Amino acid sequence: MVIRTFFTLLISLLGALLPGYAQVPPRTYCNPMDIDYKYNFEQINERISYRSGADPVIVNHKGEYYLFVTISGGYWHSKDLVNWRYIVANRWPFEDMCAPAALSVNDTLFLFQSTFEQRPILYSVEPEKGTFEFYNRWMPRLPKDIGPWDPAIFHDPDTDRWFMYWGSSNVYPIFGAELDHSKRLAYKSQYQAMFWLDPYQHGWERFGPNHSDPIKPFTEGAWMTKHHGKYYLQYGAPGTEYNVYANGTYVGKDPLGPFEYAPYNPISYKPGGFVQGAGHGNTFQDNYGNYWNTGTPWIAVNWNFERRIAMFPAGFDQDDQMYANTRFGDLPHYLPTQQWQHRDELFTGWMLLSYRKPVRASSVRDTLPVGTLGPAHLTDENPRTFWVAQQNKPGETLILDLEKEHEVRAVQINYTDYKSNIYDNDPAKVYTEFKLYTSLDGKRWELAADLAQLPRRDRPCAYLEVPPQPNGQPRRARYVKYEHGYVASPNLAISDFRVFGKGMGKVPATPRKLEVVRQPDERNADLRWEKVPGAVGYNIRWGIGPDKLYQTYQIWDDQPGALELRALNVGVPYYFAIEAFNENGVSPLSSVVGKR
Repeated sequence: MVIRTFFTLLISLLGALLPGYAQVPPRTYCNPMDIDYKYNFEQINERISYRSGADPVIVNHKGEYYLFVTISGGYWHSKDLVNWRYIVANRWPFEDMCAPAALSVNDTLFLFQSTFEQRPILYSVEPEKGTFEFYNRWMPRLPKDIGPWDPAIFHDPDTDRWFMYWGSSNVYPIFGAELDHSKRLAYKSQYQAMFWLDPYQHGWERFGPNHSDPIKPFTEGAWMTKHHGKYYLQYGAPGTEYNVYANGTYVGKDPLGPFEYAPYNPISYKPGGFVQGAGHGNTFQDNYGNYWNTGTPWIAVNWNFERRIAMFPAGFDQDDQMYANTRFGDLPHYLPTQQWQHRDELFTGWMLLSYRKPVRASSVRDTLPVGTLGPAHLTDENPRTFWVAQQNKPGETLILDLEKEHEVRAVQINYTDYKSNIYDNDPAKVYTEFKLYTSLDGKRWELAADLAQLPRRDRPCAYLEVPPQPNGQPRRARYVKYEHGYVASPNLAISDFRVFGKGMGKVPATPRKLEVVRQPDERNADLRWEKVPGAVGYNIRWGIGPDKLYQTYQIWDDQPGALELRALNVGVPYYFAIEAFNENGVSPLSSVVGKR
């Protein structure tokens, strides 16, 4: 609290001394992560151009952070988990890396790419400079189709043993093998199966939107975390191209098992809201000892595998149950300044103010049917719908009417690569510039942000805190205006204009009459509740104990007050509750309902 007060005073001082927008150190972050996602060339032969990020691994190396992402031509470096600097390594070799493995041990960072061929492990003692060398020349080739694809390298500090885990298939399992450090991490043992998916027992492992497709699901993205002497072998399922992409874990007493399925799976799950999908990431600790779990949200505009990156607070409870907190996981959260004591501690309480609010655009691309590319899509919280301006030129504007006066704390602009033709990542050409203004009456405007005054970079998911008033109080506004400067794409297209803050009214009442019926197929449950006046949406929360409601499914109030939840495990009792939220805050949680 003392540190947050200091930042508030600093912002107030700078706002009083400097005219217009004063750039100060950010206190918060918001998913999707605000990095310069690189244009991806997987589909270049189909003449598709889009920015994408997937399969993230964040490594804490000597107190600083390194982010590795699929097919990005390099990696990112950060000292605070919010400001990320892109680096191209001296040995970004062979072909670009897909789902790379990264590991920090002592003063060395190890890096290994997904492959079905022979490939080397790289290492660096100066990754901040982009300097990598060969640790070994070739990992031996495994049998056809075995891998190692989506690899993870694990070093057990208590035994000084090394291991590799991998797998990306709807046929093969997650594999594991011990590595021989004395032989430069060659395979020491025969690879062996760790586990297979079992969608007939684990509802969340079923494929398709809301687990509704009979196609055999995929497992991928292995990762190992050791906690209190137990080994948590994590994996992603059931498929990256759906809202239900999630991370789960098996737990064992030895790095190569045997492993037992965790009945509380999935550990990271975000099927509702703007950011949808949380699978195929990794687990790491920050400099304060807090755990984080990363994942791959789904975008799918130009290609079904167009994605972004998210990170969620995570941890282990008093019973060593692993979890990731995705509740309000696409709203602003504080950057940690110490080890948190409660899993919701980092949530700012800055609510979404913009949902379904009217937007006036300076122009709209002519299209049929009418409204396909219109400004109403800017506030629907759907990254697969978007507005397109008549031209991509400076001065195009959007004016968002929040309909009431609110405290405006932050804004996120999410761009879309509509009919894009960008096939390189030249920073002299690929960057983002715009201005944000706020107003009480829609006539007199105050500058809130100007990207032209900040270091130039591409920001497809630009997130900016709004500085407070000169007296230190939060800025109040009814209107927020976007004024376009520059994007490299031939079209100016934005999927969502998201505004966060606090309303002046009452929080909604607690929803009543939550009913839960477990279907004969125990993987499914039908939930109903009584809607409450003034709610914008609801969080269904559930888990394997009344004090373990770690899972969240977000539902908007303009959707039916019912949900078929298809993510449950057979033979596991569950507990459910519900809360409502609006622009002003969150209701108290309802009574907990238990169902076997």
